[in-house]
Amino acid sequence: MFTFKKEERLSSRKVIGELFKSGKALNSGIYRVVWLPLDVQNVFPAQVVISVPKRSFKKAVDRNRIKRLIKEAYRKNKNELYDTLNGKQKKIAFIIAYTAKEELPYAEIESKLIITLHRLQTALEKDN
Repeated sequence: MFTFKKEERLSSRKVIGELFKSGKALNSGIYRVVWLPLDVQNVFPAQVVISVPKRSFKKAVDRNRIKRLIKEAYRKNKNELYDTLNGKQKKIAFIIAYTAKEELPYAEIESKLIITLHRLQTALEKDN
């Protein structure tokens, strides 16, 4: 239930390129989310990429730490999004890009991610 398996991570360069080319976007606090409906057969209703820009964080150590924090927050709070997607029989691919200029504490990263996931849910419901 509270796992983040390899199949939940988006690794297809083709799909990632398509996301940036024709995906729908929303900005929410410290995150920018770009999503696209998927037509693939996958066990999980969502596949995600987490991105931290090199321009803002020069050291890989800093980027990796922020990515770990975001992955943990996503892992703990993805179930409501999954329930919505399963109810609508939809599958999506999306990117969570961290846009803040400094590393924030985990509590703030998690609370902003929860808000962002709720905004994504409402955008997906309006999309129908």
